[in-house]
Amino acid sequence: MEQQKKKTEPERLRSLDALRGFDMFWIMGAEEIFILLGSLTGLPALQWWAGQMSHVEWHGFHAYDMIFPLFLFIAGVSFPFSAAKRMQGEDGRTSLYRHIFKRGLLLVFIGIIYNNGISFDFENMRYASVLGRIGLAWMFAALIFMHTRNWKSRVIWFWGLLFSYWLLFVLFSAPDLGDPDRYSMQGNIASYVDRLLLPGRFCCFEYGENEGLLALIPAIGTGLLGMLTGELLMTERKPMHKVLWMVVAGILMMIVGKIWDLTFPINKILWSSSFVCWVGGLSLLLLALFYLIIDIWKLRKWAFFFVVIGMNPITIYLANRIIQWHNANEFFFGGFAALFPENGRPLVLAIGYVAIGWLFLYFLYRKKIFLKV
Repeated sequence: MEQQKKKTEPERLRSLDALRGFDMFWIMGAEEIFILLGSLTGLPALQWWAGQMSHVEWHGFHAYDMIFPLFLFIAGVSFPFSAAKRMQGEDGRTSLYRHIFKRGLLLVFIGIIYNNGISFDFENMRYASVLGRIGLAWMFAALIFMHTRNWKSRVIWFWGLLFSYWLLFVLFSAPDLGDPDRYSMQGNIASYVDRLLLPGRFCCFEYGENEGLLALIPAIGTGLLGMLTGELLMTERKPMHKVLWMVVAGILMMIVGKIWDLTFPINKILWSSSFVCWVGGLSLLLLALFYLIIDIWKLRKWAFFFVVIGMNPITIYLANRIIQWHNANEFFFGGFAALFPENGRPLVLAIGYVAIGWLFLYFLYRKKIFLKV
């Protein structure tokens, strides 16, 4: 009986762990490495990539803007697999609902703590957060997934969320700052809702919140897109057919995003509907590539570096906030960096910074210590 149960459980996607680690790699200090490489080498390709290692101030897109939505997309992909396992238990559906609400609300709480919530300065506390956005968007997407019958109804929900959000911008603008541009920092309705309803301080521009309230609507779409992709990966289709579906869907999503950008600009802070399509398409293409190489072709050794990161993503995210890695980096790599020419020392220290973070995660990996929410 136990063997039969194990056979029915979905196999863990190694490509998903690797892609999650690849995503988190760029906030472990890797962006600094490539910025310095671009400056030192002067190579056009590296200089271009270095220019991608920062967030766009408002409208537009850089590769660095992918990190947040890709993580939410991956969390969505994982859900159908974890849901299938929980549903096999005695109180499967009840357990699954409990897990959905617990995880979503716990991420909101951890996000507040991350924003220095334990300072207890409630007036100046930041209540919105990256983790809060992930938790709530994933939670509501999971509830939609649970209460829809098939992938067609979920697709309708996905586009309904994106068009509803766009319609809010078409119909309304901020009435308080006198800016008629419905998509500007001052004039958009999403930032106005934050100014009206969200307590505490904002990050990281004065007119609204980076992870504000209204933009939760399209973020749910990002999570739901991941769940649709996870549902595809769980089907009995041939693996190469799954790759083809992801590639075609990814390209179409990017085309739609670029066309929509003409009227609803691609904007990470607003999490605009065009942004959801653009980064959703890129996420599909990245997952297709990782799935093809790791799970179909079985070329896995190269991905171990990223898997170590991907198995403990929340840990490294919190550790970057709490632990003074710079002190450890200077202790272990400061003398080594001093052996290099002055313009090369920052690069050595940047590599050392990433190395220390990875070794910390490798230690946890070997000890089988994983922070799961």
